[in-house]
Amino acid sequence: MLNVPNKTESRGLAPTLVLALGTFAVGTDAFVVAGFLPDLAASLEVTEGAAGQSVTVFAVAYALSSPVLATVAARVPRRALLVTALVVLGLANLGSALAPSFPVLVVSRVLAAAGAAAYTPGAGAVAAVLVRPELRARALAVVVGGLTVATALGVPLGDLAGERLGWRYALGAVAVACLAVAAGVYAIMPVLPGAPRVPLRARLEVLRRPAVTAILPLTVLGMAGSYTVYAYSVPALRAVGVEGTAGMLFLYGLGAVLGNLAAGYATDRWGAHRVLPVAYLVMAVSLGLLAWMAAAGPADGTAVGPAVGAAAGVAAEPAVGTVALVGVLVLAWGASSWCQTPPQQHRLIAAAPGEAPLVVSLNSSAIYAGIGAGTLLGGLTLPSGAALTYATGAALAAAALLFALATRSAGGAPE
Repeated sequence: MLNVPNKTESRGLAPTLVLALGTFAVGTDAFVVAGFLPDLAASLEVTEGAAGQSVTVFAVAYALSSPVLATVAARVPRRALLVTALVVLGLANLGSALAPSFPVLVVSRVLAAAGAAAYTPGAGAVAAVLVRPELRARALAVVVGGLTVATALGVPLGDLAGERLGWRYALGAVAVACLAVAAGVYAIMPVLPGAPRVPLRARLEVLRRPAVTAILPLTVLGMAGSYTVYAYSVPALRAVGVEGTAGMLFLYGLGAVLGNLAAGYATDRWGAHRVLPVAYLVMAVSLGLLAWMAAAGPADGTAVGPAVGAAAGVAAEPAVGTVALVGVLVLAWGASSWCQTPPQQHRLIAAAPGEAPLVVSLNSSAIYAGIGAGTLLGGLTLPSGAALTYATGAALAAAALLFALATRSAGGAPE
């Protein structure tokens, strides 16, 4: 565990806000590409499908490098590690903005993933020790909140930048934001030492701990359930009667922000073993209802149809009630998606307090593994209809609920 000077032990949540600015930059980098993917593809003379692989490359590189970097950089002082990671992320985004060809862009995305993979878990581990123990989950929620705010704003910002300035300027803006936050971290964060030197094999022994191996699969399951649909939001929302998706994606992001912050507070007060089942139940119900609405729609999946409006007694404006209901379900879906991260990190740190940076990095890898698995399943099921895609996400959420109940004692929860 990090050795924290006494003067930091009584700090509140304020020092974690600058760390959250860093995770916002990381999250924007990850999500903003979707907003200008067609322009990027046209500019670099590749298909949109090929351009989309830059997102896949980022996710895979992040998942693979996160635990490795946490181990290799264990002895690096925490402030130096965070600042260096943000500088690498900023320079990599600058390289992406200036990329003359798609292969160069891919290389820059790998470097950006390395910077993000070093920063995010490091920020979470530092946040956990900068505050009093009773504020730990809320501090983690603040740091993860940067990612959730980016979820709400990343795609709209990408759309706006793509339309007004172009994708290169958008990535350039992300680069400037990363470098600015690096300066802020350097100015505000206290000097914290790294962890003692531990051989790689000994560090990876943490994966042999039953509590750790019981917790990590839940992260994969939960994120896969959420992201089965998210990457295909446009056709999926069209199938339930919503043509414009920007507002719905904003509601998803708003739900993510609120769910994440509420989960941090609730975990500190009632415990992760109570928060997680509620999250997965909400996810399963919201995605299940969206699956039912998609199945009730016409075969071409363009709208829900007048039947829903007639059933509600508002035949004159059937779409209004439908859109409102979808909005509520999307908000709940977003909240349940991102309220699982603070309690999961809290459980992992409790299960392996001496290896906090490593287990948090493993959780970050599990998050991206779940996003990748969910996106893959969504792509496989979408040709058979959005209803099946929603239902697959709901089934994964239900499986996560059962898994959470079965492993509720992991990470220090009461029997």
